[in-house]
Amino acid sequence: MSKPTFETLLYDVEDGIATITLNRPDRMNAFTARMMKDLIEVFDVTDADDAVKAVIVTGAGRAFCAGADLGGGGATFDRSAPQALEREEGKVGDIYRDGGGRVTLRMYDSLKPIIGAINGAAVGVGVTMQLPMDIRMASTEAKFGFVFARRGINPEAASSWFLPRLVGLQTALEWCYTGRVFLAQEALERGLVRSLHAPQDLLPAARALAREIVENTAPVSVAITRQLLWRMAGASHPMEAHKADSRAIQSRGASGDAKEGVTSFLEKRAPVYPNRVSSDLPDIWPEWVEPAFK
Repeated sequence: MSKPTFETLLYDVEDGIATITLNRPDRMNAFTARMMKDLIEVFDVTDADDAVKAVIVTGAGRAFCAGADLGGGGATFDRSAPQALEREEGKVGDIYRDGGGRVTLRMYDSLKPIIGAINGAAVGVGVTMQLPMDIRMASTEAKFGFVFARRGINPEAASSWFLPRLVGLQTALEWCYTGRVFLAQEALERGLVRSLHAPQDLLPAARALAREIVENTAPVSVAITRQLLWRMAGASHPMEAHKADSRAIQSRGASGDAKEGVTSFLEKRAPVYPNRVSSDLPDIWPEWVEPAFK
């Protein structure tokens, strides 16, 4: 697969790990409509490429993402102002779909695990875009802020669904009500990030975790696991999980991956899983209907 290029991102694949780097360092990687479109497209690329078995997202320079680009001044969030083509494409009826939400919904559907390596300031959409990432690791110099109420707007990127599930309702409300910027240590203590690392150690630590996934696990099993855990976070009853589990186990149990997983364990060698996400992912959701934006 040829290496894709993006206007606002850097993209690299090495040893089964795709690294996506937000790349507007002169603007602290501030989010634009173009970045929204690039992020949606890059996850289409990682899903389609069987060589990619884990994804890391980080930022270039001293910030992860400083939030929305405020270059438009007071009209930055005004949808009655002229919109970029990328936003016009997301208009449904008379409503412009929130760009951050379009990104996080695409991440939610990812077939590959996503690790956030949060290297610096992450506020506004810079923090809400992290919420559907599976694991977030942060630099000790990172800062976070759900600053929306301080800008006269409201939380976006479907964060009202994601954030309470990660940190609990009380913490989510406090952070969003106050809009204050807080340090990486608080993000760790309240469960927003998994671990803190010295700046020079952050990406190596993220890659080490990604390698543990790449070298030991079956990609199809990981894709199914990701769907099970994320989709069941909003299920109405554990029976929904039981139905999906049962279909998955029946399919996976007869697969080449299952045979290889058991055989390699018994033979005390590294596994070589034959199945591919692009062609061998079973449909364990016959009743699943993707909600439409209306």
